[in-house]
Amino acid sequence: VIPPPVIHIESYSEDSISFSLKMTTNIKVSGYVVNIYWTFDTHRQEKRTLVIEGEKSIQKVANLTAHTPYEISAWARTELGDSPLSFVHVVTSGTRPVSPSLKAKAINQTAVECSWTGPRNVVYGIFYATSFLELYRSPHNSTTSAHNATVLVQRDEQYLFLV
Repeated sequence: VIPPPVIHIESYSEDSISFSLKMTTNIKVSGYVVNIYWTFDTHRQEKRTLVIEGEKSIQKVANLTAHTPYEISAWARTELGDSPLSFVHVVTSGTRPVSPSLKAKAINQTAVECSWTGPRNVVYGIFYATSFLELYRSPHNSTTSAHNATVLVQRDEQYLFLV
């Protein structure tokens, strides 16, 4: 039987998490697959996937948000097949940024100017869709470090926006 890998949180800060991965077995490990999950504005679950080569590994994941719960799941790839999943949860330190205040204004039938308030020197995600279900499951999106963006949309549709 292949055991799940051990995920150990080495450290965390406002914008990063460092963790180690190891197996408690003599089975040869060729690498790990790690998923980091978090929820954006209670509407959208985000995920980042890391594919890591080798038997032992310490990883640092950066560009995270302060005071946000993250779930890290991992499984090992071994010579006998994939291991079961293991999970850990961690909340980054610091104070969570205030949600931006978004304004969206139609420029014409296929362009919407989005502008918002918020801190400087961060990356913003703009998410938009024609329904709440689509906004949750598979929205259109883009990122920017600016405080405005022009979004191209389909004509004759109503859109929901999040930033």
